[in-house]
Amino acid sequence: MRLTTKGRFAVTAMLDLSMQEGNRPVTLAGISLRQRISLSYLEQLFGKLRRHKLVDSVRGPGGGYTLARELAAVSIADIITAVDETLDATQCGGKENCHEDQKCITHDLWADLNRHILDYLGVVTLKQLVDGQRARQNGVAQVHDMREFSRPRERTTVAA
Repeated sequence: MRLTTKGRFAVTAMLDLSMQEGNRPVTLAGISLRQRISLSYLEQLFGKLRRHKLVDSVRGPGGGYTLARELAAVSIADIITAVDETLDATQCGGKENCHEDQKCITHDLWADLNRHILDYLGVVTLKQLVDGQRARQNGVAQVHDMREFSRPRERTTVAA
């Protein structure tokens, strides 16, 4: 899977924005300082996030960015796809020409993994991440339950 810093930083910045947002817009300079992400890189990312209607910009003194949707309505997949990030574990980029212009023998495995990752990121919302961060800040451990996203495995026993 190739999830680059673009996708990671976009999710991090959106989570920071969500945690900071109150009655005032949040500046990219503030996000840059808190998360140690280049301001110019954040400007590029937020341009894409704004075009995909995930954030709104407020100009002028006291300006910055606000969320354009409710926290529960923004999935991590929304953020990653907004910044043109592709999630692809296949060697061929999904073109099915991985092995001598044919599908390799593991192509379907990696394509299925892509679907599972996208499905998972499609149900994880900013609200869940914010709630998890706030719980950790308050000293309450939260465990993300992945059981609903995984298939049961057959167990085999080895005879001694």
